[in-house]
This record gives sequence, structure tokens and C-alpha cells, in this order.
Amino acid sequence: MNKTILTLLAVVLLFNCSTAQKVAEPKGIDKANVKTSMIKALEWQEAHPIFAIAPTDWTAGAYYTGVARAHKATKDMMYMAALKNQGYWNDWQTYKRLHHADDVAISYSYLYIDMTAGRKNFVDLEPTKKFLDAHLYEDDVWKSGKDKSKMGKNILWWWCDALFMAPPVLNLYAKHTNQPKYLDEMHKYYMETYNQLYDEEERLFARDMRYVWQGTDQDEKEPNGKKIFWSRGNGWVLSGLALILDDMPQDYKHRPFYENLFKEMASRILELQPEDGLWRTSLLCPEAYEHGEVSGSGFYTFALAWGVNNGMLDKAKYQPAVEKAWEALAKCQHNDGRVGWVQNIGAFPEPASANSWQNFGTGAFLMAGSEVLKMK
Repeated sequence: MNKTILTLLAVVLLFNCSTAQKVAEPKGIDKANVKTSMIKALEWQEAHPIFAIAPTDWTAGAYYTGVARAHKATKDMMYMAALKNQGYWNDWQTYKRLHHADDVAISYSYLYIDMTAGRKNFVDLEPTKKFLDAHLYEDDVWKSGKDKSKMGKNILWWWCDALFMAPPVLNLYAKHTNQPKYLDEMHKYYMETYNQLYDEEERLFARDMRYVWQGTDQDEKEPNGKKIFWSRGNGWVLSGLALILDDMPQDYKHRPFYENLFKEMASRILELQPEDGLWRTSLLCPEAYEHGEVSGSGFYTFALAWGVNNGMLDKAKYQPAVEKAWEALAKCQHNDGRVGWVQNIGAFPEPASANSWQNFGTGAFLMAGSEVLKMK
């Protein structure tokens, strides 16, 4: 009898301890709340259109890339409706500067619609093809090296943001049309930018040649004496790498380069994540900014989550950082859906505020949410 009672007590204690341990475990991210936050962001942004130059410019390109990724993750037709609407009213056009990577970013959304919507001849990809062929194969002042600007405008993609704007489009176009020549051209120009702007010691990209140290007194420095590495600039690169790898053939001869670069940068970005989850606009001088910034942080969250979801980054190491980042991003969203704390259009670290917003910041937020939803 006593043995039976002791056995029952042991079972009860074991059950209670197990239950207590389960209660103590972190709950993780509420996926329903993520979906709600994403839809609210979409609805607010669609009701408050904004662009820098035109509805087909890079700001819209980044935003609708986020909308495309949100649809890919959720299959919610609200996202597809927004995508189709902007494409139709844009008449499927790029912006007009055929030498400028920024002006084809919008085509990522066009390609996604054509590959996903199942409506034949709805999307006109001829303007995208025209742009890409001119961009890659026609001469311009940047390719010629005749521009002697301090920014280093002697290669096609002379600023690191460009690695988000054109390469994912070229990669997706090559996949969709089964023309690998576009992928090879992408790699050629990508390597030019890598060789010019990538800092192997810091595992980060300078925004342009103004911020690449030459070992002189004229080198640009942060107040703490360190190199200037812009958060959103590196966010463009790292999230662009995730987009590229997502559609690049597994057997593509240069894929190992992109995988290695992605892992190198991801490890550095993880090291630089502040305790509150949001990266500052300056990666090496975060103490100069009291609050984190959403666009760079959103792009990092997307990329790191994509890496975990696709087995490229260690889940135990990176997922807690992703969850912390998403929780911090969600706190930057206003009750009406507007996403704040977005640094305005720029090319170097500057402050943001609770009321500063841009459509590309909403795009980064949607991209982050799209991969957070897939985490297990």
C-alpha cells in the first residue's frame, strides 16, 4: 500500500514538474498577431501612397517586394489585389533611367504576379526585358569609368543599395524565362560591387566609395572613430541575398559564393544586434542613437529568418534574435497600422522618429513578417 502511494506521488510530482517546465518555456511569436499587423500595415500604406520620383521608382519597388513576399507566405488575396492594382496602373513599366539599378526594382513584383497569379497575358514583361537588356548590354557613363565622382561611380552598381534593386530581379527573370545568361550577367556585376565595397574584416558593405577607408586623414569616421557602415545599406544587401538565394538554382556554379557571403554577413549582423532587438542606423556607432530603426532592422529580420527557415543558419543561435527583433518591430507600428521609426531617404546613418515613415519601411516590415510566419 505504501509503495503504491509513493509511486502515485512520484508520478504526480513528475507531471507537475513537467507542466511547470512547459509553462516556463517562452511562448514564441503569436502568428495570428503577425498576420494582423501585416494586413494593417498594408491597408495603411495603400491608403497613404508615397514615392520619391514616380510610382515605379525604387521606393515602390521595395514596398511591393514586401507585398509579394507577404502574399507568398500567407496567400491572402488582399496582397495580390494590391500587387495587381499597382502593376495595372503602372502599365507594367519600369522607371526610365535604364542604366540605374533603382529603376527596375518594381519589376520584382511584376515577375511575381506573372509567376503566381495564374492569369495568362495579364502581366506585360516586355518593359522589364527592355530595361534589363539595356541595363546589362548598352554602354553608359558608369560602365565606362568616366565618372570621377568620390562616390566611386566607375562600375554599374557602385552603391550597395543596388544589390537589392537589380540582382533579385535579374535572378527571378532568369528563372522565369529559363535564360541563365541573365544570371551570369548578374554575377559579373555583383562581383564588381563586392570587390569595390565589401570590407572583409568587418564583413559589411560600405554604402559607396566615400566610406571606404584609404588610410588618410580624409577617411570618413563615426564620432567614436570607427568606420561608417549604414544599417539600411547593409540591410539592402543581406535581404537582397536572401531573395537571390531563394530563387537561384541549387546547382548554379556561383551559388556557393552567395551562400558564403550570406552566412558571413548574417553572423556579423547577429553580433551587432542591440539588446532591445533593433539595429541602429549606424552599425558601429549605435551609442549615437537612442532608438532603433525599422527599415534596416526589418530587412535583417527577414534575412535571418529566411536563413533559419531554409536551413542555412543555425536555429538555436539565430531564432531568438529574430523573435526579439520582430517583437521590437511590432512595437514601432502605430495603432492605425502605420510603421514608424523609419529613416527617411538617405545614404548614410541619420536619426529616425516614431512618426517618420516611408513605403520601403513598410515593405521591410512585411518582408520580416513573411518569414517570421514560417518559423517553427
